[in-house]
Amino acid sequence: MRSSRFFFTTLKEAPADADVISQKLMLRAGLIKRAASGVYTWMPLGLRVLRKVERVIREEMDCAGAIELLMPAVQPAELWQESGRWEKYGPELLRFQDRHQRDFVIGPTHEEVITDIVRRDVKSYRQLPLHFYQIQTKFRDEIRPRFGVMRGREFLMKDGYSFHTSFADLQREYATMHATYSRIFTRLGLQFRAVAADTGSIGGTGSHEFHVIAETGEDDIAYCPDSDYAANVELAEALAPSIPRPAAIAAPQKVATPGKTACADVARFLRIPLTRLVKAIAVVREGGTTQFALLLLRGDHVLNEIKAGKVDGLAPFRFAHDAEIVEFLGCEAGYIGPVGVDTRRVRVIADRSVAVMGDFVCGANAAGFHLSGVNFGRDCPEPEIADLRNVVAGDPSPDGKGALALCRGIEVGHIFQLRTTYARALECCYLDEQGKRQVMEMGCYGIGVSRIVGAAIEQGHDDKGIVFPAAVAPFQIAIVPMGYHKNEAARSAADQLYAELLAAGFDVLLDDRDERPGVLFADMELIGIPGRIVVGERGLKEGKLEWKGRQDEASILLEKSALLAFLRERLCAA
Repeated sequence: MRSSRFFFTTLKEAPADADVISQKLMLRAGLIKRAASGVYTWMPLGLRVLRKVERVIREEMDCAGAIELLMPAVQPAELWQESGRWEKYGPELLRFQDRHQRDFVIGPTHEEVITDIVRRDVKSYRQLPLHFYQIQTKFRDEIRPRFGVMRGREFLMKDGYSFHTSFADLQREYATMHATYSRIFTRLGLQFRAVAADTGSIGGTGSHEFHVIAETGEDDIAYCPDSDYAANVELAEALAPSIPRPAAIAAPQKVATPGKTACADVARFLRIPLTRLVKAIAVVREGGTTQFALLLLRGDHVLNEIKAGKVDGLAPFRFAHDAEIVEFLGCEAGYIGPVGVDTRRVRVIADRSVAVMGDFVCGANAAGFHLSGVNFGRDCPEPEIADLRNVVAGDPSPDGKGALALCRGIEVGHIFQLRTTYARALECCYLDEQGKRQVMEMGCYGIGVSRIVGAAIEQGHDDKGIVFPAAVAPFQIAIVPMGYHKNEAARSAADQLYAELLAAGFDVLLDDRDERPGVLFADMELIGIPGRIVVGERGLKEGKLEWKGRQDEASILLEKSALLAFLRERLCAA
C-alpha cells in the first residue's frame, strides 16, 4: 500500500476527553473516529488491525473444528422472554419496538438465538457434538461508556456455542477451547494469563477468563509465581489461617473514639495496627424473608461481594440503610460490632481471618465508642465462618504451592461451561440411543475482538506511540524514502524495493508523501509499524539500506542483497 493511495490521519494531541492511553493513541493514530458516546468508526488503518485479529481467530477456531455462521444483530424479544433474561438482564439490554409494536433487542450476546437454531434442527444424539461461532457486532447500553473501544457500547465479538450429549463431552470441548484461546493470544503476540473466574450473569458452573497483562487493566488477578494457579480476585480463595485462635488475655474495655468511624482513623487514634481491628458491614438479604446480617472482616481487608453473595441463605443482598442499622443494632453506622447483638434477629458471619483473631477491637454499638479486648465465645457468640474477602499479595496459594502475587489485566476472552442453563429454559433436547428425550449440555466461548486492539496498545506503547505486536500491526514494514518527490534515485529504489517485498509476501507501506523526514518517521512510529526501511541517497551509493525496528535504540545498515533474509528472520521471530 502506498500512503498516497491510502487514507490515514494523525494528530499531534489526543482529544481532551480521551480516558486511557489506548484511546488516546488510537485517536491520534487515526485508527478510530468517535461517532457517538461509546460508538466508533474503524478507519482504514484500524480496520487492517481488526481484520488481522479476526484472521488469527478464524484460523484457530476452524482448526479446532468449530463452524462459522452469522446470526442477526436484531433479536426477537420472545426468545429472551422464554429464557427468562428479558426481565433479568437490566438496562444494558437495548430494547425497541418495530412499526408493528413488536418487541426486539439489539443483541449483546446470542445464547438464545443459537439455542433456538439448534433445537429446531438437531433431534438425535448422532448429530452431536456441534460447535458454532460467529464474529459479529454487539451492543450493550453501558451507563458510562469509557476507555475507548475497551468499554464501548458497540463492539466486535467472537462468540461460540457448543452442544453436547454429556457433561464429559462438554468438558472435553472446554479443554479444547482453553488450548485454542491460548494459541490465539500467543499468536497475536500478547502477554496473557488464563484465570479461573466467576460465571456472572451468563450462568453455568465453571469459567475461565483470558487477561492481557497491563498495569492499566481493570481487573485484579491473583496468581502463584511458583505454579500455574491463577484466578480473578473475585474468585480466588482466601485460605483459612493455619494458626489457631490465641487465648483471651485482655478484658473487654469500652474506649471513646469520637468522630472516628473509618478503620484507618480508629487505628491511628488508638495507636494499633489495622490488623487488630474487626470491621462490621451491615447487609440485608432481599427476596423472601428479609434478614439483617453483619459481615465481619479484618480492618485491612476488603469485602468480596461475589463471595458474600454465595454464602448460603444470604443472596441476594444489599447494604443496609442507616435506618435499618439503627433498628437492628440501636446505633448509627461507623460504630457497629458483634458484641451484644440479638442473634435471633441478626446473623453474624465472620471471614476466616477474623475467626482466628483474639483480643480484637470492634465497634461498641454505641455512637463514639469502640470495644477493645474482644473475644469470640466469651464476649460475643461464635459466628458463622465464610470466605468473605479479597485475597492480598502474600496470601498462601490455594493450590498449596507458594504465595500469591497480584497483577492487573484486561479481560479479552471468557469461556463458560453453561451446562443446561439455556437448553432447559428453551427446551433444547435430543433423543438418546434409547429414544429418550434429553436436555443438551452447552458451552459458551467469547473473545472481545475490538477490545484486543485496545488491550494490545495498553500493553505495548511508549512515548512515541503504539508498539504493536507484529501479528496485528497494520503493516509489517514501512519504506520511508528520503526526498521521494525530489530524488529520482531514491524514488526508483523505493519503488523497486516495494515491489520486491510485496512479491516476497510482506505487508508493506510505502510512505510516498511529500513531507519532511521527521514527520514521516514520527507517523510510522505513532501507528506502530514494527520496522522501517529508510531509502536514502547516501546509503544507495554504498549499496545499503537503513533498518530500524520499532523499539531498537539505533538503526543498522544492511546490504541490499541480505535484506530479504534479514526481514524473514526478524519478522518471523517477532
